[in-house]
Amino acid sequence: MTLPDEVDVLVVDDDPLEAELTFGPLRESWPGVRIGVARDGEEALDFLLARGSFRHRQGRPMPRLILLDFKLPRLDGLDVLRAIRSSPRTSTAPVVMLTSSAEPREIAQCYHLGANSIVQKPVVYREYAATLRDLGRYWLSVNHTIPAPSSFQ
Repeated sequence: MTLPDEVDVLVVDDDPLEAELTFGPLRESWPGVRIGVARDGEEALDFLLARGSFRHRQGRPMPRLILLDFKLPRLDGLDVLRAIRSSPRTSTAPVVMLTSSAEPREIAQCYHLGANSIVQKPVVYREYAATLRDLGRYWLSVNHTIPAPSSFQ
């Protein structure tokens, strides 16, 4: 999957199979949802901050939800989260950290750096799909995001 100019959900995951497992349930529940996949932390930040090969995205809206894997190549999820929260362009974007660990120290780090939610990935696919549908239901149907100021778009 490529990164279109505008997405509702940005999945940041270096494992193509996990990315596929992540956006499948979202597409089932919200057929028109636009999903993009960034394969590492650098690509995610380039996309979100409209830099490098994504400079043309300057002025484009932020995703309604960022699903950020904790462990990534090049820049890990904590570094990506730190950069997202430090930029006026992305500071209010909803970020849900996805992790296979329930390590209290990792969870605390994520919240300290500004994650909106931390979700442990269930091992059983049926449970994982249900978790993603619940996440999508809340973040795409219930939650209202803060519009970015026009000077930062």
